[in-house]
Amino acid sequence: MTATFRRTLPAAVAMLLASCREPAGPRSPLLFAATSAGIRHTCGLVPSGAVFCWGDNTYGQLGDGAKASRGTPASVSTKQQFVSLSAGGFHTCALTAMGVTYCWGNNSYHQLGVPDTSVHRSPVAVSGRLTFASVSAGLVHTCGLTAAGAALCWGDNSGGQLGRSTAGSSGTPAPVTGAPAFRSLSAGRFFTCALTDAGAAFCWGDNSSGQLGSGDTISRYSPAQVSEGLAFQSVSTGAYHACGLTTGGAPYCWGYNLSGQLGDGDTTDTSTPALVSGGLTFQSLVAGGFHSCGLTRDGAAYCWGYNAYGQLGNGTATRFTTPARVLGGLVLTSLGLGYFYSCGAVTAGAAYCWGDNEYGQLGDGTLANRNQPVAVRSP
Repeated sequence: MTATFRRTLPAAVAMLLASCREPAGPRSPLLFAATSAGIRHTCGLVPSGAVFCWGDNTYGQLGDGAKASRGTPASVSTKQQFVSLSAGGFHTCALTAMGVTYCWGNNSYHQLGVPDTSVHRSPVAVSGRLTFASVSAGLVHTCGLTAAGAALCWGDNSGGQLGRSTAGSSGTPAPVTGAPAFRSLSAGRFFTCALTDAGAAFCWGDNSSGQLGSGDTISRYSPAQVSEGLAFQSVSTGAYHACGLTTGGAPYCWGYNLSGQLGDGDTTDTSTPALVSGGLTFQSLVAGGFHSCGLTRDGAAYCWGYNAYGQLGNGTATRFTTPARVLGGLVLTSLGLGYFYSCGAVTAGAAYCWGDNEYGQLGDGTLANRNQPVAVRSP
């Protein structure tokens, strides 16, 4: 499955990124209010509302109007000011203070929410004149949540991830069938999960590995409640697994587990929530491609699962089936996980990343993989 998302770089891009070298000396880092990691690109929102992105730009997912990949942050080409963002597979979406959603990058399945299927290398407004309170970009689909808690999705629907039975992709936001009011949602590979005000988790779409958490492996075209009756404060979707954090800070994960990304000490898939081993409580919990990370209340990061590129940040390239602490002694305030890498931010807003760096997605100005955190450089 790894090979699915690792493609040969075009010669011109390879030559550009190959020119990156270790920085000659320290630079003042950009300070971010939020960061988000996709498959092989990363974006950050600065307090002014501007967005910077770095890494792979094959499909224009950096939004800078160019084709070249970037080893350091590049400003997104727009005059819009944003309050939140979400990096998807090969596209990115962001939300203005007025709730207008803009997306850019690959649009092969209408995941940008516009009728065409062209690559857009700078932001375009999602069709429909709808306003959203939050937006989440998946692999080839996107979902938004209105202020009233209505979930709408657009893009590819091959796994049922849009939450409607109609086959084919949708170029405009369409309501999720039979959905209750939600307060948060997360778009994954070919599935989506969301939380109600009461903390009940619902998921829909592909369920081949039990990633819907419904106690079976039957795919759903409308929301199915995650079993066990747990009350969650957050839910996060990865490639084929999901994780939820209870109101008491207990971490649970479910779905695909070949690399130990569920953190329960083995590598067996489970279609119901499994408690992450180790007795840790977290303030946030995030599912990546094939790994997961949690952030304790004192800002220490722990990761588990696939680690071939150092994405667990513990100085090794060894798989861990239970949480291992990220090295570096950083006190982090947030986490964002890509497919084969991880990022986090400290209180002041400086961003750090670790793991796969083939496309410059760690933002340190090099193409070297890192098995512990390195600071994102200013452009």
